[in-house]
Amino acid sequence: MTFTEPSTPREPSAPDAPHVRAAVIAVYAVFLLAGVQFAAFAARIPQVKDLLGLSAGELGVTLLAVSAGSILGLPAAGWVVHRFGAARTVLAGVIASVLALATVGATTEILHSRPLTMAALFFAGLGIGIWDMSMNLEGATVERAAGRAIMPRFHAAFSAGTVFSALVGSGLTALGVGVLPHLAGTSLVVLLAALWATPRFLTTGAGAHGIPDAADSTGAEPSTSGLGMRAAWTERRTLLIGLVVLVAAFTEGSANDWLAIAFVDGHHLPAWAGVLAFATFLASMTVGRIAGTKLLDRYGRVRVLRATFLTAVLGSVLVVFGGPWLAFLGAALWGVGASLGFPVGMSAGADDPARAAARVSVISTIGYGAFLGGPPLLGFLGDHIGVLRAMLVVGLAVLLAFAALPAVREPAPEEDFPQISPQVGFPDGS
Repeated sequence: MTFTEPSTPREPSAPDAPHVRAAVIAVYAVFLLAGVQFAAFAARIPQVKDLLGLSAGELGVTLLAVSAGSILGLPAAGWVVHRFGAARTVLAGVIASVLALATVGATTEILHSRPLTMAALFFAGLGIGIWDMSMNLEGATVERAAGRAIMPRFHAAFSAGTVFSALVGSGLTALGVGVLPHLAGTSLVVLLAALWATPRFLTTGAGAHGIPDAADSTGAEPSTSGLGMRAAWTERRTLLIGLVVLVAAFTEGSANDWLAIAFVDGHHLPAWAGVLAFATFLASMTVGRIAGTKLLDRYGRVRVLRATFLTAVLGSVLVVFGGPWLAFLGAALWGVGASLGFPVGMSAGADDPARAAARVSVISTIGYGAFLGGPPLLGFLGDHIGVLRAMLVVGLAVLLAFAALPAVREPAPEEDFPQISPQVGFPDGS
């Protein structure tokens, strides 16, 4: 593949280099913004349901438009990043998502049109998928440049953004602010912040992570031109990492969608207690992502994921069988257990920076399959055995992923991948 312009030159990367520190802050920002944008809409779903006059089943089908758009956006993002660079791709995803979600406000509050809302949600999902994959790819690049495991903290920033935005959404709803001004105002703030952050990425030019068309400093050809998306789908290690991410996403997504309902319907607690259980899960997951970085540096990915996945199994069992109060402890353990699988999978997929675009795109697409298929699966089981007992599927899925965990292991020094030339912003060490 031939690129139309060279990547932006950078000074040699070092963990304490000013442009590396700036890129770390920028990546934190785009992860936090993604959480803010996601939760702004999620906080307004009850109002969207009422404005469009939807039943619960109709709402579920309507929301599938977001997942469908995301599933299509993720594989496309790999090519776009390789062609235009991570910074431009993130910004394109941000623009698509903020315009689409602002449109959702108009189609629900002014036009009251379900078909137009679904179309807007599809394009929002498309933008979110492109945004999500490309920011994870840039996060992995910055992690390598920083020389330490910080990807989980990027994902913690996303979690923090969701908490903050949900609180803002709750307050605006209580004040009677409409869906349109809320989503339009949030979208404007997110867009302005993204315009500030993306130029500070390490990879601001064309090419996958700013990889030029010429061979890198080792003489190796950049991979995404040689390793197309189809080839990445046939790599055993990439698919196994995808399985780990799939299970991690299912573990996280199941709690997002069903934990509060399980506490209310299964443990017969009031609605506020169900929300508190979900908040407990979310806060614990954020703490796990912040604290997990030091554990990853000290013990390695495989050992840490084995421990956290087992913690998630224990947490899910306590939620189901522990009674109302032990179930809160289970929610906390579940959050810690679910905290690291997704970000570690992104880092593992990007171990070889020259092949990162295709592999992270494949891994993200597999992982997002959990968000598409998980809610209907648990809903079906919930109709037959109850939502609370359906949560046992989470523990079973986690146990199945154990066989795939060795795939996320860090590359040995003698097997380390060819390094990218320092002038394009990649570290010259592991």
